[in-house]
Amino acid sequence: MSGFPWLVVDQNTDDGELVIAACSDIDGLFVEVPQPPVERYSLLGCEPAGRLAAACDGAGPAWLGNVGLDAIHPPQSKHPAHCWHCAEELLDITVLDARPSTLGRGLLDVTLEGRLRIEELARFARGADKAPDADGYLLVGVTGTGEEDFGACREVAGVFRSRPTPPPRGATLIGCRPEPPLQRALDALSRGAAPRRRWIQGSIFSVDRDGTAVGMVGAGLGAEVAEVRPSRLGDGLVDVTLQPTYGDAIGGPRPAGARTVWQRWRAGRPDVHGEWAEYDADLRHEWGGVALAHHEQRPDRPTGTRYHMAGRHITDVEGFFCAIGEAINGPGGYFGWNLGALHDCANGGWGAAPGFRLVWHDSEVARTHLVPGYDRRWWTPAVTMDDLLGYLADSGVDVELR
Repeated sequence: MSGFPWLVVDQNTDDGELVIAACSDIDGLFVEVPQPPVERYSLLGCEPAGRLAAACDGAGPAWLGNVGLDAIHPPQSKHPAHCWHCAEELLDITVLDARPSTLGRGLLDVTLEGRLRIEELARFARGADKAPDADGYLLVGVTGTGEEDFGACREVAGVFRSRPTPPPRGATLIGCRPEPPLQRALDALSRGAAPRRRWIQGSIFSVDRDGTAVGMVGAGLGAEVAEVRPSRLGDGLVDVTLQPTYGDAIGGPRPAGARTVWQRWRAGRPDVHGEWAEYDADLRHEWGGVALAHHEQRPDRPTGTRYHMAGRHITDVEGFFCAIGEAINGPGGYFGWNLGALHDCANGGWGAAPGFRLVWHDSEVARTHLVPGYDRRWWTPAVTMDDLLGYLADSGVDVELR
């Protein structure tokens, strides 16, 4: 596949991996994904508790963070007490006002402003935009350390409703050399065959200049071939337009700027520490994903080994993951790119045997930047330096701050 920086690969064949297409580019892989819109909701017949009760004092708007709605099922319901597809999470919530409710003496109707985390699988299981069978809702504050009781309400308004569905995003394989699976779909298109005959599905791989193909974690393509035309990028190459049946043609698209990160790695593994420092949080996270894709399994260094982590650029949690990856596995190294992955790596198998020592240099930088707050990139409470130190301690890592 020399000369083609992108591959679409079927990894589910009986004979192993099968290349579907080799491409010069994939339009639709690097895009700006829209954020959930700001909306208003009402908690009707609410008996607030904790910080929610304090926010209903009439003093004015009060920010809460994330609020979970946990459906209270009636006794005859077949649902378990807590079922994943009957819960919703409201994001970045501000209490605007509270007034007496007509649903009961001493109850309030509370107006909120924020966003809704839409879990497509949950909506599919319950029915799109359909409220669960519920006698009310427990209200749960979602914090960085667990859950907080916000009370309960009898009904909610503004959550379970139809919303404009954004048109599914298609994709185009540009400067493409079809391999047999794609060629069969193109032949089906030319003879007007049914859409299922024109369907292609595969994982997306980046090809380094040395010919090594590495899978983009979580990036896959599934769509129907809708159009083909000769490409301007070379004789015999084509541009293939793909139209999704539902959802988007590419699952797991990358931020628009992430293309530069993949281009940098395509030239070869980094050979100096800290190349990621110039990037913002989005692209630092992408750097961690590329490092994971390029990670080579090697024997762990012994328990008790000391590793030195450069901390001068740890201004966000994404920078911490880049820095600890390099501390353990050298420039471009990987050692987790989220808290769950960090815990898994610290259990061994990723370059360091459990029970190692981490010397964190310039730790005051992280102490200044990784503070309590709200992360509007992930729509979660911010991960603080103390959170990271707690995770490391729970994983048996001895940290020395310098």
